[in-house]
Amino acid sequence: MSTQKATIVDADKQWQEDFNQEQHILRELLGDIVEDIHHIGSTAVPDLAAKPIIDILLEVTDIDALDAQTAKLINLGYVARGEYGIEGRRYFEKSGDNRTHHLHAFKTGDPNVYRHLTFRDYLKAHPEVREKYAHLKKQTAHSVEGDAEAYREGKSEFVELHLAKAIDWARGPY
Repeated sequence: MSTQKATIVDADKQWQEDFNQEQHILRELLGDIVEDIHHIGSTAVPDLAAKPIIDILLEVTDIDALDAQTAKLINLGYVARGEYGIEGRRYFEKSGDNRTHHLHAFKTGDPNVYRHLTFRDYLKAHPEVREKYAHLKKQTAHSVEGDAEAYREGKSEFVELHLAKAIDWARGPY
């Protein structure tokens, strides 16, 4: 059982550099199975308060090919968590209870790739939503005293509502 706490901090410009460094390492490590690597989650959105954990979305040519390389990721400090509640995903955490990175891997074309990227881009394009989200995250983490599961539950309604709005926004006017 993890003792990871939901601790929210103000945005840090270093997060983008942390992503860039890890992206380079992953491309070198995994080679041709990598289609694309994206910085997602709150640390990918400028000026958004977040847990200081870099979320990375890895698009691969083939999930089985990624599975065959799991040992390389483990040697890099990742812990393999399997699908971890999302069919077709491979999820990895780096650095144990002091996590520094979350790696979400999907086969290119998986609808979850679109969902993650659209939500990120929506938050970037809508500062008023970003501010409400930052406030909710800070307030929720404080009120649940950092309990990670309660934190996720406390923001899930907001995320689902704004994910739907993000998808509508991305489709543009009819």
